[in-house]
Amino acid sequence: MILTAAHDLLGQDVLAQIFNPTPETPPVADKLLKLVRYFTWFVLLSGLLAIIYAGGRFAWEKWSGGALTAPKQIAGALVGGVIATSAGTIMNAVIGT
Repeated sequence: MILTAAHDLLGQDVLAQIFNPTPETPPVADKLLKLVRYFTWFVLLSGLLAIIYAGGRFAWEKWSGGALTAPKQIAGALVGGVIATSAGTIMNAVIGT
């Protein structure tokens, strides 16, 4: 009964002061997003080059009979590529919309 009375007394004024702001993009958001797209392109290109390099090195090590260290490089490049390409999805899941 006390809670109902307090809600009736304070509920009207307090609820009238709460509003739902609409999000706006910052003034330089387009330039920042362009920079992020360039960075994403660079990360994907470097990952592709790392896989190609490690594949060539793997073939050379196999042919020359040396120690095989290239499979670790290939696995590292693949794991890094998966993390880099899923970073946007991970951030959307963490931050949420």
